[in-house]
Amino acid sequence: MTNREHKKSIFRKHWALWLGFAVVLLLAPLVFSGGLGISVLSQIGIAIIACLSYNILLGQGGMLSFGHAVYSGLGGFVAIHALNAAGAGSLPIPVSLIPVVGGLAGMAFAVLLGYVTTRKSGTTFSMITLGMGELVFSMSLMLPEFFGGEGGISSNRVIGKAFLGITFGPAIQVYYLIAAYTFVSVLAMYAFTQTPLGRMLNAVRDNPERVAFIGYDTQRVRYSAFIIAGFFAGIAGGLGAVNFEIVTAEVLSAARSGSYLLFTFLGGTSYFFGPIIGAILMVLAGVLFAEVTKAWLLYLGLIFMLMVMYAPQGVASLLMKNLRLAALGNAKPLLTGYLRLAPGLAAALLGGSAIIEMLYRLQLGADGSQVLDFCSAQLHVDQLTSWAGAAAVTLVGWGLFEFERRRFAARWKTIRESIEMPLQREDAV
Repeated sequence: MTNREHKKSIFRKHWALWLGFAVVLLLAPLVFSGGLGISVLSQIGIAIIACLSYNILLGQGGMLSFGHAVYSGLGGFVAIHALNAAGAGSLPIPVSLIPVVGGLAGMAFAVLLGYVTTRKSGTTFSMITLGMGELVFSMSLMLPEFFGGEGGISSNRVIGKAFLGITFGPAIQVYYLIAAYTFVSVLAMYAFTQTPLGRMLNAVRDNPERVAFIGYDTQRVRYSAFIIAGFFAGIAGGLGAVNFEIVTAEVLSAARSGSYLLFTFLGGTSYFFGPIIGAILMVLAGVLFAEVTKAWLLYLGLIFMLMVMYAPQGVASLLMKNLRLAALGNAKPLLTGYLRLAPGLAAALLGGSAIIEMLYRLQLGADGSQVLDFCSAQLHVDQLTSWAGAAAVTLVGWGLFEFERRRFAARWKTIRESIEMPLQREDAV
């Protein structure tokens, strides 16, 4: 295959991926057509923009920020004030452009705060962003005229006359507005990664000394990327304001910034689509998983710990490695290895979850009942046999998982070596 044919092939694959992404956004409400489904899909769209904007800092620029919620949150507050002004007739702007107002606000605050924040890098940068986040969050309670105090600012997105029957009253209309912004924003952020500034940002992340040596201002590169990330974070905040019709101080909190960090890391910062996976996980954890158990934050922490131990590059990296090896004819041994890992892991998770749920029942059981319904079984939290049984299942399952994991790691190493050695000999020739 010639170089020209290779470029054409890559071009066709890229267009196929973007077309597939657009089709998924269009057809998703037809699959998840219920009220909860539409709400979850809308939140996933907003989270995708927020996590991808955060990855401009973390994944592409190596800037570990603890205050990214400042720009999405402030963008949301400005957007909802603009929505109220539009409803009152003092601001001639349609609802469909309210997220752009949030994006411009996020960019403006990034221009203001980012000049100070990006003057340093590394740990100092992280501490400055943490301080900025806490400063803005404290101001949200000190300035109720703008932030609305603890109750926040509410609004009504149904304003003016309907355009082609679109009022943005039904949730499905809001979803398609969010889907449109999601597609355009994701496409724009991907395009940014291919620009000279995006490439230079990668260079600043990897070797800032060399970048400075060849004549580039590393602070200016970081500052420019910070402004772009602030714009897209503000877009996400503006979409949130339109979707929920209320913005509270919680959108500025350290917990929201921590969620962006945690789930972007879980999704994988090394690949562009990694934060998209993380955004989906963030919404599912907060909306669905939180309804299943009160201990969902504890489970989330354990999942994060396991990912750091066994897959530190995130779900996207793990997925791509498996797909790459499977494409080279190793699908069967990989599948066999994962099937052998599954029983031990399932048993360990089942036993560990039983212990956690019994602990929560002891501490938070409002009804005073000592019987816990867990996976079609009844566990008596006041009996030693239930605790001993759960502990035994956990230990046996973890032992089996660890035994199979080591065998799987050896098999994985053999497969990789069988692939890499011929390639190395070919390169040497």
